[in-house]
Order: sequence, then C-alpha cells, then structure tokens
Amino acid sequence: MSTLYTAEALTTGEGRNGHARTSDGRLDLELAIPKEMGGSGNGTNPEQLFAIGYAACFHSALQAVARAEKADVTDSAVGARVGIGPNDAGGFQLSVTLEISLPHLEHAAALALTEKAHQVCPYSNATRGNIDVQLEVTNEDD
Repeated sequence: MSTLYTAEALTTGEGRNGHARTSDGRLDLELAIPKEMGGSGNGTNPEQLFAIGYAACFHSALQAVARAEKADVTDSAVGARVGIGPNDAGGFQLSVTLEISLPHLEHAAALALTEKAHQVCPYSNATRGNIDVQLEVTNEDD
C-alpha cells in the first residue's frame, strides 16, 4: 500500500476515561465511559469517534461510486450506529449499522450503489470479516 495520509492521535489518562488529542490539535477532547457501561458519560467515547469516521468515509465512497456511475446522490446521508458488547472469548466486540439515505434513486439502484461503496470504503475493507456490518438503505420508494 502506498500511504497517502497518516492521522496521528495520542490518548492520556486512563484510556476510556482520559484525554485525546490529534497531532494537529483539531481534535482535543475529554474521553469518558458511557453511562450505559457504568461510566460518567461526561465525554466522548471511542465508539462515537468510530461512528463519525465510518459514516464520513462511507459517504465519501458512496459519492465517488455515484460520480463514476453518474447516479444522483443529491441530499444523500449516511448515519452510523456502533455497538459494543462482550464476545464469547471474554473480550469485547463491535457491531455497525450504516443507515444510507439515497432519496433520488430507486430501491434497486440505491442497493447496488451502496454495495459498490461497501467494497470501496476503507473502513468497510478494514472491518470486513472482523465485525458485523449491516447496511440499511432508504430511498424514494420508502
């Protein structure tokens, strides 16, 4: 792989209860365990950051595929829900649901475009075979 860009971040403190900052200072935030997991919830958590990253990356992949196919993705949106829970090996695992809205495409076209984006997106490629990723597509038929 020829690297085009490298993001750098540092966390300090107690991991999920700590502080995070990117090397360029654009992100500089407190981290906290969510209330649902017994924490204070008074900060951002890794699952929120992963959800933002995956949604943004998938949306970019969707737009790139749409440009190549001349598909209308005006008013499109991608939401991500990232879940965390225990696995059978004594650790934890993630799950992802991506909610893709393509209001100007028929359902079959929206599904096909979403599947192609899922093959292009770096986050999808990184998670494939590692975590459960569900794709939920809405469009003009819904």
